[in-house]
Amino acid sequence: MPQTITVRVADLVAEAERQIETLTPDQAIALVGRDDVVLVDIRDIRELDREGRVPGAFHCPRGMLEFWIDPASPYHKPVFAQDKRFVFFCAAGARSALATAAAKRMGLDPVAHVAGGFGAWKKAGGPVEAKG
Repeated sequence: MPQTITVRVADLVAEAERQIETLTPDQAIALVGRDDVVLVDIRDIRELDREGRVPGAFHCPRGMLEFWIDPASPYHKPVFAQDKRFVFFCAAGARSALATAAAKRMGLDPVAHVAGGFGAWKKAGGPVEAKG
């Protein structure tokens, strides 16, 4: 007998978006280069190599996010201990909504994510470093 999925991923994303701040691509682009903001790219490394990167963004694979945020984790990354605003993005905005909600639940603050992700960033004319 097949599994019965009772909550769709679209519902999880919608719930996350109700709990977090969402920035337009233009709002996020305006944050590039600011000392008080960390842009966090949660895409898989293969996506970065294939599509390009946001200059200066910190790469944190989605699967490691909670482990890298938690200072008690052996995988903790000091970037997440800084007193800064963290703006997450993925390819299209769904994973980053879930990631931002998880980070907020853990106590990371302030946090936001970019609507439409890296795809919307590129369409809005945001800076992109070459692939690879």
